[in-house]
Amino acid sequence: MYLPPHFEESRPEALEGLMRRHPLAALVTLGPEGLTADHIPLLTGPAGTLRGHVARANPLWRAADGAEVLAIFQGPGHYVSPGWYPTKRETGKAVPTWNYLVVHAHGRLRVHDDPAWVRGLLDDLTAEHEAAFPAPWRPADAPADFLEGRIAAVVGIEIEVTRLVGKWKLSQNQPERNREGVVEGLRQAGAEDLAGRMG
Repeated sequence: MYLPPHFEESRPEALEGLMRRHPLAALVTLGPEGLTADHIPLLTGPAGTLRGHVARANPLWRAADGAEVLAIFQGPGHYVSPGWYPTKRETGKAVPTWNYLVVHAHGRLRVHDDPAWVRGLLDDLTAEHEAAFPAPWRPADAPADFLEGRIAAVVGIEIEVTRLVGKWKLSQNQPERNREGVVEGLRQAGAEDLAGRMG
């Protein structure tokens, strides 16, 4: 990823925070068919690991076991109009762009074809994503034979993260008054999350 220094985000807590808030990653692997990307919710775990699962029918788990992989976590993003820049009105020298937050997690993939491991992962994933609901669903709420069948249909994956690269492209290359114009434009466009990151 092209990463000018003024867009680089390297604070581990910021990178992991984005990964937790936006867990659906594009997992890029290189296999016999070439590059592929699978979209998989990944749970950020202890000691720099990411955990998830794929369908047993998905060739990823056979082709990528032990391989270097790239998981891309996309945070909020939005188009930036040149009309939001005060300097555009003065000089006309402005072009459109896109502001966004992204994390690239590089690492090695390991397969866990073990029902007990997958069940633990499902418990953790469910607890993470159901926590905000007033009546959280739990895997134990499903009939045991049904759940066993679902677990048998998936394979666990774990990525040992070796490197995190973050890019927070938030108009840092613009003068302050243009940045203020972008914040106002994003708010009017309903992109409050991204605007809040610029404040």
